[in-house]
Amino acid sequence: MNRAVQIINVIEKNPGIKFREMMRETGMKNGVLGYYASKLEREGAVKIERSPGQTRFYPPGISDDDMLLIKNLRQETPRQILAALFQQDAMSFGEIVEKTRKSPATVSFYLSQVTKDNIVDSKFVNFKKKYFVRYTAKLQNIIDRYHPSLIESSADSLADTFSSL
Repeated sequence: MNRAVQIINVIEKNPGIKFREMMRETGMKNGVLGYYASKLEREGAVKIERSPGQTRFYPPGISDDDMLLIKNLRQETPRQILAALFQQDAMSFGEIVEKTRKSPATVSFYLSQVTKDNIVDSKFVNFKKKYFVRYTAKLQNIIDRYHPSLIESSADSLADTFSSL
């Protein structure tokens, strides 16, 4: 199989895949993958998000909002936070900590991230701050479109959670 086609196929099945994961999936070395990825990006066949210490690949035409959702869903703690908030309409910080079984500092860090990314918002209910997913239909659409490859097997049956709602 042509290397460019191989890369495109892996990205289609695994949107948001990291560079190192792509190397493992394709069996390509760093330089070879870098060459083909840059070439495909110039041709508009893939979309590449570069940030310090991390490069992610997406199919062409994907919106920036969808890229943010996918990126957060591919990370364990944000995925757990979103799953908890998806199951229950609105939760307090303490409820999220309890549900995810993560330290308060970890939850605070990632909750700030998904809030900054406009995926989660907060409101006061009975004088208590509650968090909720801003666009549940959009999140459901991402899960439906890219499941099961987007949600890794370690997701604690997250896909089942989203599918059952």
